[in-house]
Formats: sequence, C-alpha cells, structure tokens
Amino acid sequence: MRSKNIFFLSAILSAALFSCTKTSTVGKNADNLPAIPVTVQNAMAYRPEATVSTSKSAGGNIQIILSIPSGSGHTIKEITKVAASTSFTQIQTGASSGNYTSAPIAANGTTATFTTTLTEYIAKAGGTIPASNSELAKRFYFLITLDDGSTIVTSPVRVLVLD
Repeated sequence: MRSKNIFFLSAILSAALFSCTKTSTVGKNADNLPAIPVTVQNAMAYRPEATVSTSKSAGGNIQIILSIPSGSGHTIKEITKVAASTSFTQIQTGASSGNYTSAPIAANGTTATFTTTLTEYIAKAGGTIPASNSELAKRFYFLITLDDGSTIVTSPVRVLVLD
C-alpha cells in the first residue's frame, strides 16, 4: 500500500513539474533587450553599466562611442535623442524638453560618437562637477535610429570623473 502511495505521489509531482510552461514577461519587470545589441566601445569599466572616464585636469572632455555588430545587417543612421537623467523616462517619452541635445547626431556605419564636456554637462544637466574618482550624478541615455527606421534605447552610460 505504501509503495502505491509513493508511486502515485511521484507520478503526480512529475506531471506537475513537466507540465509547466515558460511564459514570457513583458512590462516594467522584464529584461526587454533589443534584437541588435548596442555596446560602448570605449567603456573603461562596467559598474554595472558601461562607464567611460574623463579627466578634470585634461579639460573634462567626454566621449561615448556607441556601436552595433557589423554582422547585424544594419547601420546606425543617427543618435536621435540624448538625455542626462537618473532614469529611462526622459528618453522614452516623446517630449523634446529636457533633451541633452537639440538635434540628432549623424552617424555613418556601425558606430556613432557622442561628445560633450564637463562644463556643458553642468550647464545642461545641472549640479556641480563631482570630486575626483566620482561619477556624474546623472547617466547618459541614448535613442538610436537605424537605417531601416527602427529605434533602440541603449543601456545607461556612466561617466567617472578622474583627477
């Protein structure tokens, strides 16, 4: 009798475990990654997002080189929108107020380069230049348009301010 109970219990548990199906999650709790990945070519670290650096003593120039794989079959038409923010909200909305740039940045091929300075960052994003070896308070978010008109919202990019 006991072996029959164990058999039936194991059969029921096995059926329950193997009948589960994976459901895809869509929404704010999902990792909705783009079909074409965008990388930061000049990232010096991942903290956990891509991080580029700038030097106060060298003038505070900030350069972020965005890239898509050459085998993707697409090219980057432009960086359509740039936001310096603490969240994706500014880049995801259609509003033009609060954008870091006033016009799209043209690109050619599989890379696009965004450049700014610490002085421009303070003027546009507010705040002050942080102490050495600290990150800027706001991250950069990019909306990229590809040659076929499709768009990609990149992962945020941090800026580490050195000396």
